[in-house]
Amino acid sequence: MRVSIRQAEKLAQDSLGVLGYSQEECRTIASHLLDCELRGLQYAGLARILSIADRLSANPSRGGMTRITRESAVSAQLDGADRLGYLVGEEATRIAIAKAKGSGIGAVGANNTWYTGMLSYYAEKAVAEGMVVMIASNATPWVAPFGGSEGRFGTNPICFGFPSTRVPLIWDIGVSQIIHAQAVIAGRTGQPLPAGVAYDANGSLTRDPLAALAGAFVNWGGHRGSGLGIVVQLLGVMAGSPILPGHLRDFGFFVLAIRPDLFVDSEEFRASVSEYAAQIRDTRRIDDDVPVRVPFERSAALRSERLAGGAIDVEDVVYAAVLNLAESG
Repeated sequence: MRVSIRQAEKLAQDSLGVLGYSQEECRTIASHLLDCELRGLQYAGLARILSIADRLSANPSRGGMTRITRESAVSAQLDGADRLGYLVGEEATRIAIAKAKGSGIGAVGANNTWYTGMLSYYAEKAVAEGMVVMIASNATPWVAPFGGSEGRFGTNPICFGFPSTRVPLIWDIGVSQIIHAQAVIAGRTGQPLPAGVAYDANGSLTRDPLAALAGAFVNWGGHRGSGLGIVVQLLGVMAGSPILPGHLRDFGFFVLAIRPDLFVDSEEFRASVSEYAAQIRDTRRIDDDVPVRVPFERSAALRSERLAGGAIDVEDVVYAAVLNLAESG
């Protein structure tokens, strides 16, 4: 159904408040989820509130206060205290940016968290401050390595961001054919998964989302994507997670922010990023109807379009369930 952005934001905050989050926490989480909706990632938007509710139902604690356990001029390690990843990731990114502003580099690892969300959301905050950024987050081992059918690493997104004079260049990619949230929402809406993206618990390919959630997802990119998934898993371990985090717990989140003027003039670098993006777009096309795209530009344009229109489309079943949650308070 069609929902105004203001209505969707209020619905998100109200339902999160019912789950016990403070007004400030509700604003932080809702901002992240609405950005997913605006950029076309509905499975990671309002629908995620239902998954948060499911997780809190199984484990009622909303966690404690995030605390710094190790720190230097250029780094920090955070214990997320089993707090929701949207909150922990926000804090880790803020600290990384502050350290990079002061020392040129800011490296922050956070552990003991879950559902860290869309990494490009954090990256956009860093590039807005002129930083080059890399972010990685490991997770429950939902994804099978290349050649296998059992989960050994998470959907494990990794993201790089570069400031420019126009739209920043941000590349955010997971390492599975579909992500966990897509299987969850398919289960909620009764839709089958695409062919060839998941295994059931016995290692057979399946299109049943519930069977896939009990099995494993197929990795993206063959042995190359599998290798990237392993790398991200270990970056999360460096941030403090176990090698195989439990179900929706103990994720590791790593963010590295770098001030470009450690190496080059910052404004010249911004201009170079913009010029390179233009060179990418101007590449001779194989198909005149298929543009050559620069990472992030499409979703940023979609966000601008939806903001101008003032509304988003939400699956009826998702809207009804989130509204029911909001009204239950």
